[in-house]
Amino acid sequence: MNRSAKLSAASLCVVFLAAWGVLAQTGLTPQLAEARRMINAGEAKAAVRQLQSLAAAAEGPSQVQVAHLLGVAYYHADEPLKAIETLAAIVDRLPADSIERREAEQVLGLAAFLAGRFSDAVPRLEATRRWAPDNLELAYVLGQAYIQTQRPDAARAMMASTFRVAPASAAAHLIVAQMMVRLEMEAQAETELARALEKDPRLPGANYLLGQMALFRARLDDAITLTERELALNPANAMALAQLGDAYVRQSKWDDAIAALQKSIWLNPYYSAPYILLGRSYMKKDQPATAEGMLRRAIQYDPNNRSAHYLLAQLLQQMGRQEEAKREFEIAERLSGPRGQ
Repeated sequence: MNRSAKLSAASLCVVFLAAWGVLAQTGLTPQLAEARRMINAGEAKAAVRQLQSLAAAAEGPSQVQVAHLLGVAYYHADEPLKAIETLAAIVDRLPADSIERREAEQVLGLAAFLAGRFSDAVPRLEATRRWAPDNLELAYVLGQAYIQTQRPDAARAMMASTFRVAPASAAAHLIVAQMMVRLEMEAQAETELARALEKDPRLPGANYLLGQMALFRARLDDAITLTERELALNPANAMALAQLGDAYVRQSKWDDAIAALQKSIWLNPYYSAPYILLGRSYMKKDQPATAEGMLRRAIQYDPNNRSAHYLLAQLLQQMGRQEEAKREFEIAERLSGPRGQ
């Protein structure tokens, strides 16, 4: 799983941890209570430093208390491996069913998830789910862990519960397939989508996802066929129209692309991708003024889109507007880092 997906999973669960972390302050020394306050206030790194100094002198029961809070602080400081190492050593020494034990088990599960140790994460997250059955963020993370450990039936049941659909329904297969696509597990997603369409051939969204995967694999004819099936079910699907236009652009079918992309922006004028594709199409049809307008509209809606700036720079260069082109090339260069499109 990519880094951004991991971080979003962590942020989803922070409030859940902190909400009852306040309760765990009862019986703490002033120094430990201050460390807990810092964790809950988003000052985890400062809490780590304070707790590390306390750990060197801690003995007996206080040693366990310090290690517990230090493990929690490591998790919130985005150091999941240190959180695992610290908490695994003391979790079994915490009283069964205590708030501290529950917190340690949940953090161990989440930290294992962030570290990519999905098999280790599952039992800890399942234990947490037994006493927090209604927490949606936890269900989401556990569902992803099931997918990563090749347990599609468990993942489908978890996502079905979260989205309130029947576990054996076509909708449940579609939802878990969407999660699999996000995790770049396309073969598993295709299996789920095939089962979804077997149960409901008119299920919206399934053909769109299949078309999306075909497009990524450069199977352009398949992408067009599948996306057109989606549009037969929902002709007002702006994303499907944009996807269809993208496939036509890759086939250099400029008129077909423009027709699909124009419909897409009529339905959803605030999404930048169709404007970029339209800009490219109009450039190929030797309509520079129209192409410029489309690319500037893309930048208006997504100022940090590198592709839009770069294409506009190329167009301005072709039009002989060298100074403007230079500025756009410079912007595109600045956006070529991690945040560039």
